[in-house]
Amino acid sequence: MASSPTDYRPIEDYGLIGDCHSAALVSSQGSIDWLCLPNFDSPSVFARILDANHGGAWSIFPTARYHASHHYAENTNVLETEFTSEQGRARLMDFMPVAPGVSDNTDAPRYVIRIVEGIEGETSFESRCWPRPEYGQEMPAFVTEDRVVTFGPFVVTGPTAWRVDAAEGAISCQVTLRPGERAAFTLQYIGDKSGRPKAPMDPYAAVEETFDYWRRWSAQCTYEGPYRGAVVRSALVLKLLTFRPTGAILAAPTTSLPEEIGGERNWDYRFTWIRDASFTLYALLLAGFEDEDDAFFEWIVRTVQLERTGVRTLYPISGVLPTVERTLDHLDGYRGSRPVRIGNAASDQVQMDVYGEVLDALYFAWQAGRYDPKQVWEHFRPLVDWVANNWQRPGMGIWEVRGGMRHFVYSKAMLWVALDRGVKIARGNDLPGDVDRWCQERDRIRSEVFERGWSEKLGAFKQSYEDDRLDASNLLLAVIGFVDGDDPRMLSTLDATLHTLVVDGLCYRYLDAPEGLSGSEATFVLCTFWLVDALTLAGREDEAQAIFEGLLGRASKLGLFAEEIDPSTGHHLGNFPQAFSHLGVINAAVSLAQMGWAGSVRPEHADAARAAGVGGAGQGHKTYSAGRTDGNRSE
Repeated sequence: MASSPTDYRPIEDYGLIGDCHSAALVSSQGSIDWLCLPNFDSPSVFARILDANHGGAWSIFPTARYHASHHYAENTNVLETEFTSEQGRARLMDFMPVAPGVSDNTDAPRYVIRIVEGIEGETSFESRCWPRPEYGQEMPAFVTEDRVVTFGPFVVTGPTAWRVDAAEGAISCQVTLRPGERAAFTLQYIGDKSGRPKAPMDPYAAVEETFDYWRRWSAQCTYEGPYRGAVVRSALVLKLLTFRPTGAILAAPTTSLPEEIGGERNWDYRFTWIRDASFTLYALLLAGFEDEDDAFFEWIVRTVQLERTGVRTLYPISGVLPTVERTLDHLDGYRGSRPVRIGNAASDQVQMDVYGEVLDALYFAWQAGRYDPKQVWEHFRPLVDWVANNWQRPGMGIWEVRGGMRHFVYSKAMLWVALDRGVKIARGNDLPGDVDRWCQERDRIRSEVFERGWSEKLGAFKQSYEDDRLDASNLLLAVIGFVDGDDPRMLSTLDATLHTLVVDGLCYRYLDAPEGLSGSEATFVLCTFWLVDALTLAGREDEAQAIFEGLLGRASKLGLFAEEIDPSTGHHLGNFPQAFSHLGVINAAVSLAQMGWAGSVRPEHADAARAAGVGGAGQGHKTYSAGRTDGNRSE
């Protein structure tokens, strides 16, 4: 029987927990509806979010009628759900341990730990676990031993004996708690090991270690101001989306959450995009998380060394999930949104902007004092030469459209960035390279974009040389230093974008582009944050702050963002939570802080950002002092 739309929670209803190897989505009602183990890109164990009847889930809930709400323990990724019923009040804590010795060890068992605690009265809980491994294609064969149940490479433990319903493929148990009493449930992935681990983790010690880990990590944030809560939460999301063994970062931990309910725009985002990795490098460093950037940048360096000049758009994080795109036709999809896809055909696309992002990442790491370009120049220099020889080629663009190759304006501008940063790195470090030719080709790109990428009809930079339509990616032309933020062409593009692409303070990527897909999409969260950046650089701080605060108000109750938001309903759409969206939070907050408008950032981080053209005024921009204060602010 097909599932009904009413069987699904809103996408924004979920919280994210994880251990930097994998992650789970937990609903506000205490149900784990998405989990892949042992890694982000492994087949799912629970996928109720993609099929309410056949995907599998693990719920913990009071046996009496209840009301539930959830929140994160402050400055952590420990999710707390509070239940209120006629029996009393109780709390559920969900987390995946990240303490040293667990996250650092790729061979260690992966854990999901769930602790229930009585607060008032006497609450009876039921735990019902119905796993469906391999994306819902396997019915588990349970082996029980009192409080321990094994199925395949997984072990579930609880505080009381489990009941097995073989016909339903589910296990359940109950526990009653008074104030101060606790009970723990665990799910472990033990791989090919026989039996359960000899020394299972102490869940109560693990939760204290996990609290401590996340609070110490969050304390690194150097942004101070009215948006600190949003900045810290966004940084915590980006950290959760990091694949610890390699430093790669996922676009999102989910697949096939739709951009349009009932539509076909359902993609697998459990990959690392070069673009996301480089943007994340900027965002976390700007927020003060200096140590995190080393892993990200090392991943970029290893990728360039391996690929040479053939840098691709996206990469698998562990090699488990192939990039070849296929559909899982046995799953209904979220609220009937088919197909459910795994793999992503965008890996085969030609996206010319990636060369700019790679060179900009190296430049930014150098400017921030985090990396010496001399160590890797032999690998990066060929990229600059390749761009000088090939920038005239068309591509698929940043939005990965499937309607044919074009000369996208943003892609051309990022090829300009590749040459510009190559020139600055070579000259600034006395490194070899055909700098004169790089300068010549860089200037040719800029002249061509001003000539062929400008539309008199729109009064704005257009999406591509071939198409007279607006594209929000061109809001970044000022951020990357291609044009001044207060240049008349940029101001005109900004006004045209506000008039055409912005609805109720939310920005669409574009309208009616040649995508090669049916249906439509909602407003794009990151584009709205780009709008904040562009307004800031244009000196229109009041507008920037109003849009920024309006968008923060549309976050989920937990402060999370999907990829898109439906402006008519406020519902989140697309994979969730989205790295792109959360790095946008950080960059926009820092942009406002650099203006002295709202908050402050560490001066050296602001200086690096200005020099690299990220999150504020870059070289060739109208620049601002990060240390500007008024009577109510201090540096």
